[in-house]
Amino acid sequence: MMKFNSLLCCVLAMTAMVVGCANNSATDVSVANGISGPGGEGAKVKPLPVAPVNLHAGAGAGGEYNVRDYGATGGGTMIDSPAINAAIDAAAAAGGGKVRLPAGIYLSESIRLKSNITLYLDEGSMILAVAGPAQGHYDEPEPNPWYRYQDFGHTHWHNSLIWGENLHDITIEGPGLINGKGLHREDEPPLYAGDKAIALKFCRNVNMRDFAILNGGHFGILATGLDNWTMDNVRIDTNRDGVDLDCCRNVRVSNCSVNSPSDDGICLKSSYGLGIPQACENMTITNCQVSGFMAGTFLDGTYKHGPRGSSPTGRIKFGTESNGGYKNITISNCVFIYCRGLALETVDGGLLEDVTITNITMRDIVNSPIFLRLGSRMRGPITAPIGQLRRVMISNVVVYNADPHCASIISGIPGHDIEDVTLDNIRVYSQGGGTEHQASLVPPENTDMYPEPRMFGDTPSYGFFVRHVTGLRMTDIHLSTAIPDARPPFAMSDVTGCEMRDVEADRPDAVPGMTLNNVKNLQLRRFLDVPDGVHELIALDQY
Repeated sequence: MMKFNSLLCCVLAMTAMVVGCANNSATDVSVANGISGPGGEGAKVKPLPVAPVNLHAGAGAGGEYNVRDYGATGGGTMIDSPAINAAIDAAAAAGGGKVRLPAGIYLSESIRLKSNITLYLDEGSMILAVAGPAQGHYDEPEPNPWYRYQDFGHTHWHNSLIWGENLHDITIEGPGLINGKGLHREDEPPLYAGDKAIALKFCRNVNMRDFAILNGGHFGILATGLDNWTMDNVRIDTNRDGVDLDCCRNVRVSNCSVNSPSDDGICLKSSYGLGIPQACENMTITNCQVSGFMAGTFLDGTYKHGPRGSSPTGRIKFGTESNGGYKNITISNCVFIYCRGLALETVDGGLLEDVTITNITMRDIVNSPIFLRLGSRMRGPITAPIGQLRRVMISNVVVYNADPHCASIISGIPGHDIEDVTLDNIRVYSQGGGTEHQASLVPPENTDMYPEPRMFGDTPSYGFFVRHVTGLRMTDIHLSTAIPDARPPFAMSDVTGCEMRDVEADRPDAVPGMTLNNVKNLQLRRFLDVPDGVHELIALDQY
């Protein structure tokens, strides 16, 4: 990390030098070099000159294609993406090869990948997004007849800093930096603006490793319909989504760090952007970290918190777009720091099934540590049925300093239960301080609302709130509070088939261990100080 921080400082120092020179010239490059983002005062700029392209260069030593040979300057004052694209085209025409960016600052509009290409970022190199459309033009967003069913950002791929479609055998790697400061982060950017650092659609055999992204626009990485994708040791520090894995299969994500205070960090989605309900499936996510520090302060090592009362995002999440669903996915050995908790959501008709999550640590979590939601938002073709959420196993989780307002939530909707969930070896240390009034609350159903823990308001329990669930097994659960909480540790409603074993939880003497409403076949073994037994039907009670 120290080596990368030194690199980042050097690159930013080079950027500042470029800005100083540019301000004395006829062209203002302040936006592209990170002084202010799109829409700010610095957005009133003149178009940047384009570096002349040399179309007669060939492969260099070792068969590599050096972008400098094709006219790229790397000086940060001229747009170099036409030269980079020329190098990519030459390598592709020769059957493939490595396109190398030596140390330098490469101002860029859209860079178009091709099959059998490795884009290699040397140490000290930075691809720096120009501010479109003021300084340069990104490729136009391509037409998509399915635009009604997901946000603009999920619907288009070409309006990106780096993009590829229908490709195979592509790699982006190296210790350099992709700086998307000139990208837009809003949902619908102006024409010829870019809103993603990297966007890939319908690609196979993809590798990403060792580079970093700073300020990735709406998406640091948007990958849709990828097959056989490996992402390793990638660091993302951005102000919207970090990496979105949408309708992908056969994916391996490892050793990655994603800091995204304003949106999700590592986010699995299954949108309708491809025109079919395609599932995310056959995925592993391991040895990763997500966080919600202020944008830019992860890569520079200062790790600054936002203003008091802020609610950073930065989590691992399934959803919200969930037309195709999720299956056969495992997540392990991951760290959540100063962000929201783990969220598994299906609300658009997809199946969420066969998921295992283990060895998770969380610290300073600003909403529910664990959130499982089956809902009926149904943003998709009207013929789709309500989805299902089933066969989920979560184990070996430690949470410290959890938000006092939101318990962990497992909630289906009336007539559509979440099924077959196992929670094992869970430790949650909450802030506590809940009131008797909060204990009396009945959270609204909000069946078709955008899924988020706050949709239910304050929960009537501090540990777990469970509703519309069939088949729940909770073993070795330990709940603690920093200060006393007047709410019970557990609240359950409309639950069938629940086994609770080896459960310990802090609570004042007058507070029950759990409140129950329409609970059937409840099995208790070593649950607080309640005698072991099987309870066939509980209409309304507390223990």
